[in-house]
Amino acid sequence: ALGLSADPDTFTNYREAELLHARWAMLGALGCIFPEILAKNNFNFAEPVWFKTGALVLNNQNIDYLGSSQLIHASSIIAIAAAQVVLMGGAEAFRSSGQLPSGEELDSFHPGGPFNPLKLGKTEEELADLKVKEIKNGRLAMFSMLGFYIQAAATGEGPLQNLIDHRADAANENIFKYVFTSQEPVL
Repeated sequence: ALGLSADPDTFTNYREAELLHARWAMLGALGCIFPEILAKNNFNFAEPVWFKTGALVLNNQNIDYLGSSQLIHASSIIAIAAAQVVLMGGAEAFRSSGQLPSGEELDSFHPGGPFNPLKLGKTEEELADLKVKEIKNGRLAMFSMLGFYIQAAATGEGPLQNLIDHRADAANENIFKYVFTSQEPVL
């Protein structure tokens, strides 16, 4: 055994890190696929592919949420970073401190309260079941994100387009096409 859980404090830190990474991966996986799905259904995006979107701002173009400049109109990488720090930093500060501004105590792993607006897990049994589902889906999402990164590097396409291409011609549109026939290194 690796002994990663031998020390209780280290185990708690690893558990917390896994849960946070799992939550980010679930959001990230949805964020990678959802714009492509919307673009395939006639929503107007300057660039629906997840790894190409950020380059728009760096190339003096704007990112309009759902193709509308009235919703979110991102044109500055500095403003995007500042909004990210304020919004996520504030939520993370409450979560990590274990306390809301009102003084209400929170569980740092599963804070509940304002972090559970749908009031899921009304009983202890339901909550325990949801915690298991969260970590299982989070692990799957972390693995999915790894696949998205590798696909992006190998094909230059988004995950939905890769799936569509593979389903149209599974014998030729697969990993072997990129590993054995690529003129340059895949990764």
